[in-house]
This record gives sequence, structure tokens and C-alpha cells, in this order.
Amino acid sequence: MKDGVFPILFVLIFIKTFDFGLLLRIFDYKFILMISEKIATLINEQIAHEQYAAQYYLSMSAWFSGKDLDGIANYFRVQSKEELMHADKMFDFLNDVGGEIIIGEIAKPPHEFENAIDIFEKALEHEKKVTRSIFNIVKNANDEGDFATTSFLQWFINEQVEEEASASQLVTKIKMVSDNPSALYLFDQELAQRVFTPDPTA
Repeated sequence: MKDGVFPILFVLIFIKTFDFGLLLRIFDYKFILMISEKIATLINEQIAHEQYAAQYYLSMSAWFSGKDLDGIANYFRVQSKEELMHADKMFDFLNDVGGEIIIGEIAKPPHEFENAIDIFEKALEHEKKVTRSIFNIVKNANDEGDFATTSFLQWFINEQVEEEASASQLVTKIKMVSDNPSALYLFDQELAQRVFTPDPTA
């Protein structure tokens, strides 16, 4: 037998007998295990929700800027940046677990508001809406035994507890000071101190 024949025969036998389907299943295993199409869709939708929230808060910021309440405008500008950070975190997570990232359409946010109280009440209601949306993803992930997603979203659950509590307190405060120029000035100065701090894990 010539020197080159045996290696060729070995390769042909290997190709014929090896289970390449098994190899592909092993290669794709972590992606199948970590994320389903349903959960990926929900996260893609949440990314769009977070990006809409960023535009919504930016619109609120613009309203206060037009009223020369730059401190409150700053508060909502920072809020807008945080929502974009949330979207980025979800984007990176979905990419890490092998989900398909599909950028959804972002609706135009409202730009007309009745008054300052109206804005803070709408901000609180929006935070409650975001909380319900995240809870829905967690519920679906739990139903599927998707522990990677439920673990990831725990950060957002904790964040929403803080966001709702803060938004609720601000509604109470703005109702107390809206008709008092001196108190409103101090409230504006208070919110001017807020600074955007990027999450180190984002």
C-alpha cells in the first residue's frame, strides 16, 4: 500500500462514521440553553421601550429648559442618559447569549405638557409601566427555566424599586412647591445637583 493511501482511507472512514450533527448540537448548545426566540423578542422590545423612555425624558427636560428651570431639566436629562444605559446593557446581554438583536421602531414622545406636576406624574406612571414590562420578561424567563435572563434582570428589578420610590417622592415634592416660587427655586437647585454616573458593568 502506497504511503498516501492509508491516510486517505482513514479520513474517508472518519467522515462516514462521525456524527457531525452531534458536533453542531454541541457547538450551538450554549445558545439554545441560554436564550429562546420568545425571550429574545421580549428583550428586543424592552430595548425599544428603554430608548423611547430616553426620548420621553429628554422631551420633559426640554419643557423645563423652556421654563428656565434648568435644575429640573438637568434631572430629566440625566434620567434620559440612564435609560440609554439600560438599553445598552440589554443589547450587550442579548448579544452575549446568542440572541438575535433587532432594533425596533421608536415612537415620537409627547412634547406638550400641562404643567410641572403633570410631567412628574407622567414620569412616575412611565416608571410603573417599565416595571411591569420587566416583570413580564422575568415571568416568561422563569417559566422557561432561563436562569441567565432572570439573573441578569435582577439588577433592573432593584433599579426599578429605586426609580419608582424616587419618582413618587418627586411627585409629592413638586405638588408642595409648584405654587411657591421660592420653594420651587430651591427644588430646582436640588435637582441641579444630579450627575449621570455610568454603571461600571454597562
